[in-house]
Parts: sequence; structure tokens; C-alpha cells
Amino acid sequence: MISQLSSFASGMGLLNITIAEVGMLLIGGLLIYLGIAKKFEPLLLLPIGFGVILGNMPLAGLMQAPVDGVNGGLLWYLYQGVDLAIFPPLIFLGIGAMTDFGPLIAYPLTVLLGAAAQAGIFASFLGAMFLGFTAPQAGAIGIIGGADGPTAVFLATRLAPDLLAPIAAAAYSYMALVPVIQPPVIRLLTTKKERMIRMPHLRKVPQLEKILFPIIITILVGLIIPDALPLVGMLMLGNLMRESGVVKRLADTASNELINIVTIFLGLTVGATASAERFFTAEFLSILGLGLGAFAFGTAAGLILAKIFNWLTRGKINPLIGAAGVSAVPQAARVAQQMGQREDSGNFLLMHAMGPNVAGVIGSAVAAGVLLALLG
Repeated sequence: MISQLSSFASGMGLLNITIAEVGMLLIGGLLIYLGIAKKFEPLLLLPIGFGVILGNMPLAGLMQAPVDGVNGGLLWYLYQGVDLAIFPPLIFLGIGAMTDFGPLIAYPLTVLLGAAAQAGIFASFLGAMFLGFTAPQAGAIGIIGGADGPTAVFLATRLAPDLLAPIAAAAYSYMALVPVIQPPVIRLLTTKKERMIRMPHLRKVPQLEKILFPIIITILVGLIIPDALPLVGMLMLGNLMRESGVVKRLADTASNELINIVTIFLGLTVGATASAERFFTAEFLSILGLGLGAFAFGTAAGLILAKIFNWLTRGKINPLIGAAGVSAVPQAARVAQQMGQREDSGNFLLMHAMGPNVAGVIGSAVAAGVLLALLG
């Protein structure tokens, strides 16, 4: 009986937990708190935070790979959707099915704002190279600056699978923390007068244009940057299903049940990869720092170009929409809307901000394709 009790006690996580694991449990709890109490993208932070907790429970083995015929942990099997780059295109399918590309089609100039915000990708690429990462590793780290979790996961699996865990954790954490990271940068680079600018209503885009847009973009990307097609193709398929009006059930499934299921699995497994032994390392912390700097740099680049456009158009463009050029959809567009309404409650910028926001999604996927073609 004593030996049985001793064996039971030795198998208790309580007696085997380390200080680092306690720290990770607190971090997981903090992410859950931010998601529930502060409502910072709870659809991302809640599963990620809980995944951090599950992945750092001692002796649970939920992320344990199968060894010698012994089955692996539950989360390890779910993680194969990340490791094999299956989940990111499915997320893009859902994003396309739930997103209106009309603002981008109505105001094509916003494509440039989305492109400018991708400057963070190349800034963090150079920073990673400076810190001693290899070119493929730097490319995978750099994509964090696009604020696009699925794209970061997709590129990391191709260029730097050894860094997939910290890159995925950093990318999704920063996506969820858009409402925390962007406002200080926006306030620093814009004036109250600029934030109060009201923009004219966008033209109504005919259905034919909305149907042709995803088809044309898919063909162009496939012919020029085929490495970006898994992401861009799924994004455009989802949007075509939405705009065609003839496959409502498929569009509803992609934009609801499918993306919700994949988000749960992706969030849980990304969180679980942030284990204590990986998190508290100089490499992981440097990736987190590079990602944060890149995100702020991309936001600033979008703002600065929007300010230039505002000057060229003599005050017709609110610089806030430039910050939405990072591809966190629709979080970044909502931040622009909220900050504009803080200054003027009657100012509605959401649809204008969705133009560069959608352009940013396409831009980050294209940037990933370019990096994959050059470094893969």
C-alpha cells in the first residue's frame, strides 16, 4: 500500500512542477483574463491561454509525440494540422467567406496602404538577420510583422519548422493584442484633428465586380507568385462563395462552423507549443521582441503613407485607416473605427478601414509567397 501511495505521489503534477511552468501557467491565466475581462479578441486569447495551461501541466503529456508504438498526446495529434500547414488555408477560406471585399474594390488606392503596412515584415527580417538567424529563419520570423497568424504558421512550417512554436505563439498573441499595441503608435503619429477627419461614402460595388475580383486575383497570384496560392486561393474561394449568392450553405459553413472548429484547434495547439523550456530562452524572447517591433513598425508605415495621402488629397483621408493595413482582420479595422469615434462619435471609419485591412491580408500572403520563393 505504501509503495502504491508513493507511486501515486510521484505521478502527481504538483510534486513535479517547476518554477518556469508556474510562470507559464500564470501567463496562460493572463491571456484568458485579457480575453474575458478586457475582451481583447477572446476568440483567440481564450483557446491560446488555455492551451498554454494544458501544454505546461507537468507529466500530462498532451503534446507528447508517439514513441515506440505508444500513442501521443491529444494536442500533438491536433497539432499536425498546424505542422502540415492544413489549418492556415482553412482559416483563410473562412476569412474570405466572411469578409466583404467591397471597400477595397471601391477604393483601390487602399491597396497601397495595405502594402505599406507590410514594411514591418522586412524590418523584422533584417533585425533577425542582424541577431544571427539564418535567412530562412529570418524570413519566417519576419512574417510576424504582417500580424497574420495563419500566414506566419504557413511560412514557418516551410522555412523554419524548428521555430514554428515561438513564431506561431508570437504571431497569434500579437494578433489578439492589436487593441493594446496599436493605439499608442497611432496617438504618437497622428493629431486629434487628423483622427477627426470624416471620409466620403464609398461607392456601391456591383455584384459582378465582386464576383470577378477573387477570380482575377487568384489567376494573377497563381501566375506571378504560385507559392502564395494555397493562402490566397483559399481566401478568394471563400469570398467567391460569399459573393456568388448560389452556395449560401457552403459560405455559411466556411464562415461559421469550419473556421470556428479550426480556430479552437489552432488556438489550443499554438498555446500548447509555448512550453516553459521553449518560452524562457533568449531565442524565443528575441522572436517576441522582433515581432512586437515589426508590428509597431508596420502600423507606423501604414499611418505615415495615409498621412501623405491625406496631404495630397487636401484633407480627405483619415490617417487612422493606414493603421488597418496590417492584416489582423477585422481587429485592426475596429481599432481605427474606435479611435476615430473617441474623437468624434459621429465618425464612421470601419468600412474605409476594411479596404486596407483586406489589402493587408492579401499583402501578407503575397509577401509570404515571395519569401518562400526566395528562401525556400
